[in-house]
Amino acid sequence: MKEANYQTTGLNSLSIKFSALVFLLTVVASTVIAFAMLALQQDVLIEQERLELLQTTNRYAKQLDSEFWQKEKKAISANQVVSRFLAQQSKLPPLQLEKFADGSIRSKDDLSAAFQKHSTFVATKHRYFEQTELLWQQLAPVLLEDFFNFYFISKDGFIRISPSDWALEIPADHQFSTDIFFDIATPANNPARLPRWTPLYFDAIWQKWMTSLVIPVYINDEFVGITGTDVVLDEIFSNLGQISQWESGREAMLFDGQGNLLHDSQNSLQQAIGNPVMNQLAVGVQSSNPQLAAFIKRVVSTPAEQQNNSKMLDDYVASAAKIERLDWFVALYHHKDSVIQSLDDYRDNVVLLFLMVALIVALALQFFIYKFVLKRLTRLAGAVQRLSYGEPAQLELDQRPDEIGLLNRAFVRMSDEIHQLISGLNTRILEKEEAERATRKLSKAVAFSSSGIVITDHQLVIEYVNPFLLEMIDATATAVIGQPLHILFAQEMKFVGADILQSLQERQHWRGDMLLQQGNKQFWASLAIAPIRDDKGDVGNYVCAMQDISFIKESQRKMEQLAYYDVLTGLANRSYFRDQLRKAIAMSSRGYYHFALLYFDLDEFKRINDTLGHDAGDELLKEVARRLISRLREEDTIARLGGDEFAVILSGISDRKQAASIATNLQQAFALPVKLAGHDVSISASIGITIAPEDADEEELLLKHADLAMYEAKARGKNTFHFFSQDLNEAANERLQIENQLREAIREQQFLLYYQPKIDIRTEKIIGYETLLRWLRPDNTMVPPLRFIPVAESTGLIVQIGEWIIWEACRFLTRQHARGHLITVSINLSARQFTDQDLPALVERIVKRTGASPAHLIFEITESMLMGDIDAAIVQLNELKRLGLALSIDDFGTGYSSLSYLKRFPVDELKIDRSFVKDIPEDKNDMDITAAIIAMAQKMDLRVVAEGVETIEQVEFLKNNACYLVQGYYYSMPLAEQELTRLNFETI
Repeated sequence: MKEANYQTTGLNSLSIKFSALVFLLTVVASTVIAFAMLALQQDVLIEQERLELLQTTNRYAKQLDSEFWQKEKKAISANQVVSRFLAQQSKLPPLQLEKFADGSIRSKDDLSAAFQKHSTFVATKHRYFEQTELLWQQLAPVLLEDFFNFYFISKDGFIRISPSDWALEIPADHQFSTDIFFDIATPANNPARLPRWTPLYFDAIWQKWMTSLVIPVYINDEFVGITGTDVVLDEIFSNLGQISQWESGREAMLFDGQGNLLHDSQNSLQQAIGNPVMNQLAVGVQSSNPQLAAFIKRVVSTPAEQQNNSKMLDDYVASAAKIERLDWFVALYHHKDSVIQSLDDYRDNVVLLFLMVALIVALALQFFIYKFVLKRLTRLAGAVQRLSYGEPAQLELDQRPDEIGLLNRAFVRMSDEIHQLISGLNTRILEKEEAERATRKLSKAVAFSSSGIVITDHQLVIEYVNPFLLEMIDATATAVIGQPLHILFAQEMKFVGADILQSLQERQHWRGDMLLQQGNKQFWASLAIAPIRDDKGDVGNYVCAMQDISFIKESQRKMEQLAYYDVLTGLANRSYFRDQLRKAIAMSSRGYYHFALLYFDLDEFKRINDTLGHDAGDELLKEVARRLISRLREEDTIARLGGDEFAVILSGISDRKQAASIATNLQQAFALPVKLAGHDVSISASIGITIAPEDADEEELLLKHADLAMYEAKARGKNTFHFFSQDLNEAANERLQIENQLREAIREQQFLLYYQPKIDIRTEKIIGYETLLRWLRPDNTMVPPLRFIPVAESTGLIVQIGEWIIWEACRFLTRQHARGHLITVSINLSARQFTDQDLPALVERIVKRTGASPAHLIFEITESMLMGDIDAAIVQLNELKRLGLALSIDDFGTGYSSLSYLKRFPVDELKIDRSFVKDIPEDKNDMDITAAIIAMAQKMDLRVVAEGVETIEQVEFLKNNACYLVQGYYYSMPLAEQELTRLNFETI
């Protein structure tokens, strides 16, 4: 006990001395580290400022890029409105305008002004003065929210501009062709007709440096002028100046892609070019600071190396980012002395902090010496004592990589070895008992196994046969034990015995199917032979397992019979047809002969199946097969590929005339009606034909070409045949290209919704809008709906697009109602959407999420969508009506309409198709049909809407016939949402 206390006292004294030494070393090290950290902190502050400048310039450049892109889209929309407006203006009486003394013609209203030389003005030809005045009253307020001005300049020297000052102050002899904001958009300089940003230039009338977005105007593919919008340099730089003021000492500047300084805090451009003239470009101006000038040159030459460029200055921290749409650069810079100014006050606090840390470390050391040294030794002593008393070894000793941990591990190993010796003896006893039990189980498992088991010596002489195998071969144990294994094989399989023995010597195992026979009993068995090795690894015996597979062999035989023939028709099946087609292609490629591939599809087969039943459909397929066999040669391959699709390989066909003759003969075979379920049913087929190797010499291509030709035959009215042509392939490729682009458009959200107003002609008020889908590609080209809607329908993508349309239309409706406009929104449903069982749930979810009023939603459905499965259509319509929305039949009168069905449909509105309205009042038949539809709708208590209204005569006719809801170009073309504010109609 005394010795233990002495050791503890010694350990405590040692820990105190060690703690004092560590305290002194910690104080010295802390002081050195403190000063090193101050130096490091200076570099960190500079690096933090550089990264913050990088983030700020990148963020501001992206913001400017986004703003200029939004400006571009608004300017493009305005240009399209101007182009359509000028193209649609009707001829007006000759215009008489006053000539001013300087030889110019000028006019002014509240929002804009116009100018033209009198010498180039032709009263009977130029209508721009009165044509653009009203248009600018609608467009200018919208455009001036984002631009300094908005103007149109014709190629004849006419200008309409808002604000009006420029047109009123321009000299009469001004030549627009010399202006950079006109010349850049002419056909010679802009053959692609794209929007173009000008370089920075000076406008002497506005007395401002600015850049212009210029877009050419074409009418009937003829260049008539340009539309332009200006952005003033000071407005661009104002936000950047505010960003630079967030941190004291920061400065900002702008420069272009050629290194010309455009703006900085010293207004260097204005000082360097003191008296600029009209159209003068901002070139040749450099920063007065040599380091900043070199920085600008480096950024322009290597814009991609942004990180390296920001580190090249000795006295400044700087960063630059590119404004892509203008080919400009924005830069922020900060003097390094200003960045590290705050570090001096920090120095004393850091030194004091490190001294306090040293004191805390020294005080904590004494505690840790006790906890991690003395306590561990005490736990080890207790473990030794428990082991000496023979107690179970539940030791909780640590395994740290030090001397005490090494001692702990040695003790644990010694304890484990002792316990392993004891447990090893117990384990051997248990293993012996378990082995005896396993042997008894194995013996029973082999004896009562449902597989035939044979054990042989190393020469395959039978030593044991289990009862199941004796029952399989109908023999006794004494008859087979001591015999070679091949005694069990059938006579024709005897030769396999020697091969089995050789395989076992080489590979030590064998597996295969074997025909067994004993007496008159013969059957197939699956045989597997594996070695049994002794303790030295030598093979002493073999175990053989056998399973009766007679039924599998019989099934394989039947399957091979059926593998190449169709069960229903007896014709070749798809697999056999493919084999024969490959053989024909191989012979054709060697120049032996040509052949034709005919692809059949029965017309209206689904209708026959649905009306007369599948049994009748099967009888029809059998009859078609019989007629094909009767009209074709034995050397021709006739196959049923599946469903109602058939294919024929016509061998020895060298030209289209022969193939057409055979196709005609086959169609004649289909001309006679077929007796099905007591009915005479007329049948026909659409046939696609391709010639090999003329059209293709590959299997998949030939099948694709025949399939394309067959679908073209169906598209041409069915009951005909059509040869493959390259045009079909190109059309299919174009369709595939549009499909791929559509998928990308859905991902990138390239779709827009336009809205065409629905007008009540009694009050001249807008009561609602119809949503119309537009696809705007990233290159600002519009894809016509007639080009992509059919592809979206056939591929099912219309369901995703339709869901997006419902979301956007409901959001639009919510915004309009929030502004106090209680209008309705009409949404066109596609056929695929309408038949989707999840449509009502989807609409209900969207209405709840957007807060849209269902009472103001109208879904438009065409007649053809309703006249398929009538009962299913009525169920779907009732589900939609349950949500509280309205239903409209679109394009009424162009499809098949049954009045007996129409009265069952829960619809609220009929829309008269534009084909009936467009020829009013010239076509009396159209007038009568329209009047009849209106009268019928009124009798059925349905709203009636006329679409496609374009003239005042049509409006008067509809009003006289009590049709008061109309839409069409007479009132407005479809517009984007931001353009709706320029409409001259009130909204309910």
